[in-house]
Amino acid sequence: MLIGILALQGAFLEHESMLDRLGTPYFEIRNLKDLRPMDGLILPGGESTTMGKLLRDEGLFEPLRELIVNGLPVFGTCAGLILLAKKIDNDSRTHFATMDVDVVRNAYGRQLGSFRIEAPMDGVGTIPMVFIRAPYVAKTNGSSRILATVDGHIVAVRQGNQLGTAFHPELAPDLSVHRLFIDIINEHQG
Repeated sequence: MLIGILALQGAFLEHESMLDRLGTPYFEIRNLKDLRPMDGLILPGGESTTMGKLLRDEGLFEPLRELIVNGLPVFGTCAGLILLAKKIDNDSRTHFATMDVDVVRNAYGRQLGSFRIEAPMDGVGTIPMVFIRAPYVAKTNGSSRILATVDGHIVAVRQGNQLGTAFHPELAPDLSVHRLFIDIINEHQG
C-alpha cells in the first residue's frame, strides 16, 4: 500500500506522522512530476483557496480529479473536505467537486473559534476532534452519508471511497480515522 499526500500547503507533515505510526508508506505530491501510482490520496487541512490555486498552477488539478472520479480512495480533512465538496455555501468556487455534500467554509469563525472535543464517529467510536477555522457539512446529498455530528453540525462524511472530516484527526493522538481510511483502501483493493 502506498498513499500520496498533497503537500502544497497545510498540515501534510502531521498526516505523514500518523502514517509513520501506522507503518504505512507514503509520498508527498508537490507538482506533476511527483505523481505516481498510489492506493489512496490524503488532502490535508490548510487553506482551500490557496490549495485550489496551487493545484491548478502545478498542473495537478485535472490528473488528481480524474483519479478520484475513477475511484481512487481519498481522505480530505478540513480544507481537504472543502476541496472535495460539490457545493460551498459561502463561496462561489468549487474545486474537485466529487463528494455530494454542501459545506460552509470557516463555519466556526476565526482562529479564536478553534476548539477540541470528544465525540462519536461511526466506524471508529468516540475520538478526539480538533477544529481549527473548520467548515461543517450543511447538507449531504446522493449516496454521501453522515459519520459524525457535533452540536447538530455534520463533521464527518463518507461517499464510496471518499472520506471527509471537518476536523483534524492528524492533530490528535488517536489513529482511528486514519485506520478507517486504510480500511477503505483495503476494501477498494478487494
